[in-house]
Amino acid sequence: MDTVYIETSIVSFASARPSRDIQTAALQQQARDWWAFERPKFSLVTSQVTLNEASAGDPSAAADRLKLLDGLPLINVGADAEALAARLIAAHTMPQKAAADALHVAAAALAGVNYFLTLNCTHIANAHELPRIYKLLRDEGYDQFLICTPSEFLGGDDDE
Repeated sequence: MDTVYIETSIVSFASARPSRDIQTAALQQQARDWWAFERPKFSLVTSQVTLNEASAGDPSAAADRLKLLDGLPLINVGADAEALAARLIAAHTMPQKAAADALHVAAAALAGVNYFLTLNCTHIANAHELPRIYKLLRDEGYDQFLICTPSEFLGGDDDE
């Protein structure tokens, strides 16, 4: 079974109160639909970085996020992940202010996951940066990895 790394934005959108903003509401629905329909098809993992981020903010909202993450195995976020994250930042694939995002990507790549699921299209699933992220990861020996959003899984025809 393929492994999916769950990044914080997924549980944030999936558990948030419905937004009145149509774009945000669409992302929320994609996250909820992925969780309902695609989640059972994969082995899910996350990291302490995700748990730390999901724990922040409003206690009620944090509890909802953490409930979705409950029981997911945690991948290692050690010195190797920190070093790879630093290389991602040094290569300008992500800005310094996105150090946690780089750490998510690095830890998931080192863990050998198949898919990195995110709705963070600013620093992670960004079409301008993805080729450079993939090149750096490939050069480091981590090319099994696909960064994607929930919408890329939804709506496919299972009969093909």
